[in-house]
Amino acid sequence: MKAREIIAAIEEFAPAYYQSEHDNTGLQIGSPDQEVHSVLIGFDCTEALVEEAVRRGCDMIINHHPLIYRPVSRISPEDPTGAAIIAAVRAGIVVYASHTAIDKVTGGVSWATASRLGLQNVRTLAPEFGENVGFGAVGGLPEPLPAAEAVELVKSRLGTPFVRTSPLIGVPVKTVALCGGSGTSLIPAALKAGAQMYVCGDISYHYFFVPEGFMVVDAGHFETEIEIVKVLSDTIRKKFPNFVPLVSENVGRANPVNYL
Repeated sequence: MKAREIIAAIEEFAPAYYQSEHDNTGLQIGSPDQEVHSVLIGFDCTEALVEEAVRRGCDMIINHHPLIYRPVSRISPEDPTGAAIIAAVRAGIVVYASHTAIDKVTGGVSWATASRLGLQNVRTLAPEFGENVGFGAVGGLPEPLPAAEAVELVKSRLGTPFVRTSPLIGVPVKTVALCGGSGTSLIPAALKAGAQMYVCGDISYHYFFVPEGFMVVDAGHFETEIEIVKVLSDTIRKKFPNFVPLVSENVGRANPVNYL
């Protein structure tokens, strides 16, 4: 099978033209015409992930975050990005990233995280390409929960030992908005959607000052996006039932952020 066939399956689900203007979704390394016998799916393309691909006999890596995100002026083995690029090129491995294209589709990053939280009647939080395409998701909890219990739900379902929150609100949490990864810019959309709680990652200090009756929860970039690895795997398996992609053995431990 050619790399382009696997890419086409992913882009049938998450078209590359959905990507944000600043992004570098798509083929990162290699040729779309390269023959692919086995695929490894991960979250970030690190040197360790490339080494795992080589060890497991994979000639293509599919990950969420682009290996080459910003312009690269120097490729050095002393730099983590450079080391991964060198390792992939040396091994002849094709590298593809889905990133903001799959962030925006129904069933993509935020929808997968909404499913983990058990949200119902989910819809797109900030539509861009029509009603069901855009960043974020919003839905209702099966039953309203006190704020402290809603936070514990987020922690347990997303598998994170700690979260950062604005002051707990004194009203029940019924509607939850979320955005996988960095989502500070969607706080106004969450308020407009009538959410009592907004969950994302990478919230900086000043954004914890929020209106009464509304709270934000920083549950981590990795934790709010990692479910996309399963989505990518399922997308390929659905298109090619006899072609089984491998998932990185270390995907659950690939978070570069440590809690001490």
